[in-house]
Amino acid sequence: MYSEIEENSGKALWFVAGVAVGATIALLFAPSSGRVTRRRIGRVAERGRDSLADTGRDLAEKGKELYEKGRRLADEAADMIDRGKKLVEG
Repeated sequence: MYSEIEENSGKALWFVAGVAVGATIALLFAPSSGRVTRRRIGRVAERGRDSLADTGRDLAEKGKELYEKGRRLADEAADMIDRGKKLVEG
């Protein structure tokens, strides 16, 4: 699961980097006026921000799931230890 989180984080980072590169290229080669270009870049940046927020929410949800799974495993292990102690004590 941890590698899945790393993979999603890496994807989000590359997405943001791609948005930045795309915005720079758009500024350099844009045939439109500055106002139109800035508006377009703003829309692309907003979509990138929304995508990044979605990825963050997904990562938070995965983290919660992993936490709950770990808690259940720890509780099960504690129960098994208690049962083992009772068997040994007799």
